[in-house]
Amino acid sequence: MLTAEIHVTLKELVLDPQGTTLKRSMETMGYQGIEDVRMGKFIQVRFNSDDRKEVEEKVKEMCQKILSNPVIEQYSYSLTEGK
Repeated sequence: MLTAEIHVTLKELVLDPQGTTLKRSMETMGYQGIEDVRMGKFIQVRFNSDDRKEVEEKVKEMCQKILSNPVIEQYSYSLTEGK
């Protein structure tokens, strides 16, 4: 069994109003020294397969077609065994 852990975030050139709001809130609460806050999504998908190449192809396809908007978002992922 393989598990994909996928992180989807806005591209650096895209404004992140949620991140900006969260940064302001943290500073208001006394947290100092915060340079920037970017928000995103974390998605975990478990596959009933041990074929790393097949799973990797599926993950890339899912990320490009449904899990992210390639115009404004970027994604990264890692595969782990046995979760």
